[in-house]
Amino acid sequence: MAQENLIAATEICKYHEVEYTFIHSLEEAGLLQITVVDQAPYITDSDLQKLERMIRMHHELDINIAGIEAISHLLQRVEQMREEIRLLRNRFPV
Repeated sequence: MAQENLIAATEICKYHEVEYTFIHSLEEAGLLQITVVDQAPYITDSDLQKLERMIRMHHELDINIAGIEAISHLLQRVEQMREEIRLLRNRFPV
């Protein structure tokens, strides 16, 4: 993975005013992938949007890690169902 596709977790923490323990908790819950390079944690740019959504849920809606995990699971399920509907519509046009 190219290093230009990684964003330092410390920079994200500073910018969004969150503790690193929050990001680490998201990783432990399986909601985020942290990459370690030279003993420093990084987030892939593809996970940044997902992380920012989880930070907003936590800050603005005061949702804890378990709640974020449940919401993320439900959003993922909705997206899977949308994809399934799209495939079925292509297979059986109206």
